[in-house]
Amino acid sequence: MTRPALILILALLLTVPLSLLAGRVWIDPLHPVIANATVILVDLRLPRAVLALVVGAGLGASGAAMQGYLRNPLADPGLFGIAPGAALGAVCAFFFGYASQGVLLPVFALAGAAGAMALLALIAGRTGSVALFTLAGMMIASLAGALTSLAISLSPNPFALSEIVTWLMGALADRSWHDVAIAAPPTALGLALLWLAGRSLDALSLGEAAARSLGVEPARLLWLMVLGVGLTVGAGVAVAGIIGFVGLMVPHMVRPFTDRRPSSLLVPSALGGALLLLVADAACRVLPLEGGELRLGIALSLLGAPFFLGLLLRMRKGLA
Repeated sequence: MTRPALILILALLLTVPLSLLAGRVWIDPLHPVIANATVILVDLRLPRAVLALVVGAGLGASGAAMQGYLRNPLADPGLFGIAPGAALGAVCAFFFGYASQGVLLPVFALAGAAGAMALLALIAGRTGSVALFTLAGMMIASLAGALTSLAISLSPNPFALSEIVTWLMGALADRSWHDVAIAAPPTALGLALLWLAGRSLDALSLGEAAARSLGVEPARLLWLMVLGVGLTVGAGVAVAGIIGFVGLMVPHMVRPFTDRRPSSLLVPSALGGALLLLVADAACRVLPLEGGELRLGIALSLLGAPFFLGLLLRMRKGLA
């Protein structure tokens, strides 16, 4: 295991216990004066922390894989159309009144992600062309976004509208072990598929022609990317809503500490994404805001937008 991965694992081992103690109600492990401290830790904060690790790992790894596949440092998982497709599925659950039936909300979200994955693979075809793949993803994202806006504008009642808008902001509040059970298996499978694509992504960094000469099968790599990103991102959106910029920021944060090969970036990006989401979620809990806590999706957007602008300015200086 590489040194960056070991450092990130150590940081996670230190951060997870601290995140369990932090919140509107702080828990002192040496003097637990709160009567229901065990319930708060085991039933409320622990599943939330585990879910942050799962969702963050999926978003971080998918961002690193996507940047390697598209050979674009500004690529983000939302560009594939998978996240907008999952969001559209969840919005349909709210629109038709199925969201109140527990498991149906993530089922609709995963179905939306699966539909976006299938459409992406159908349009991109068997050639595995990166350019066609990118354009297809942008088209699907635009279509899903338009349909989501249409559902919001035609919302049957103010309650459904409020639920849709709140869910789209992204958050890990009020999540349980049930949500962990929904998100963890597809995320683990997606991470495994992205890891299998690692060596092919290394070859692709030399160019499509060179990758073919090294034995890379474009169609196989395309399916690994579609399924891997679809499962990781779709599972995250299914349980937490839209949480952006993780897949964009984390690979850039850990890349200077690796040899910059896509395969060597996947594991550190997964660990870095888990750490970022865990810290951001804990910060959202402890911020003194009236009327509830800051939504996680909003907090990461406030971090991600300046980060993205900084990348653009740095790239502009490099081109000057």
